[in-house]
Amino acid sequence: MSIKSDRWIRMMATEYGMIDPYEPGQVKELKGQRIVSYGTSSYGYDIRCADEFKLFTNINSTIVDPKEFDEKNFVDIKGDSVIIPPNSFALARTVEYFRIPRNVLTICLGKSTYARCGILVNVTPFEPEWEGYVTLEFSNTTPLPAKIYANEGVAQVVFFESDKDDICETSYKDRGGKYQGQRGVTLPKM
Repeated sequence: MSIKSDRWIRMMATEYGMIDPYEPGQVKELKGQRIVSYGTSSYGYDIRCADEFKLFTNINSTIVDPKEFDEKNFVDIKGDSVIIPPNSFALARTVEYFRIPRNVLTICLGKSTYARCGILVNVTPFEPEWEGYVTLEFSNTTPLPAKIYANEGVAQVVFFESDKDDICETSYKDRGGKYQGQRGVTLPKM
């Protein structure tokens, strides 16, 4: 298995539609304003957060249970940013839609700009033949409110390609993964 470079990412995105929309370079400015960068980097791709958020709230005093998740735990917000209360979290989705090839696995890590502010980005690996918009989780670990910006970079995806003779026997698509083809901000499923 090997980590893949910007040249490989560009080829997979343009020829096979692995990332849509795809930005071949690093975008660091929009409409004359500095932003948290997104696009192709040396050995990865910096993804953006869309303008759809689900902000965690405890106003209904429910229990967070992954087996019986209550949608009332979230407030839907659409906008250029979201403010996450202290020691809380929000869900969002990527701007980019991914189609992961059968011989590829990705790991997603938060960008240092947010990490240095005490904001953690959690994303599970994109498994072979998974496709969809990525659901992002932002945790505010600080005692202060934290701001997340839509349409700007939030995390970096690193791509690993298997050796030609070592492709997985069963992909995410083969086993009918429950998050296959997800479109919006997707809550836990059983």
